[in-house]
Amino acid sequence: MQDYIRKIIGARVYDVAIESPLDPLPRLSARLGGSALLKREDLQPVFSFKLRGAYNKIAGLSTVEAERGVICASAGNHAQGVALAAKKPGIKCPKATPTTMQRATHIER
Repeated sequence: MQDYIRKIIGARVYDVAIESPLDPLPRLSARLGGSALLKREDLQPVFSFKLRGAYNKIAGLSTVEAERGVICASAGNHAQGVALAAKKPGIKCPKATPTTMQRATHIER
């Protein structure tokens, strides 16, 4: 468990992601009789939590793997996360994401 916590604390994901806030949900909290919070991952640069996993994987690539580049078989949130995560360290990533999605996340090349 402590190794897992160390990995979370040491993750480099905040090179590209924000520490998204937790918003209280008072009405739901009242209905549940407890505290309900909403984690605002929609505030990330790619509007999704998917950036976190993509960046953690890409940040962990060896030099040889990074030189080969990355590719993603998605045109959605995961692809946007991969594209942004690859852009930060300058890793090749084919641009197959639709232009409208590239513009929406500021990843145009």
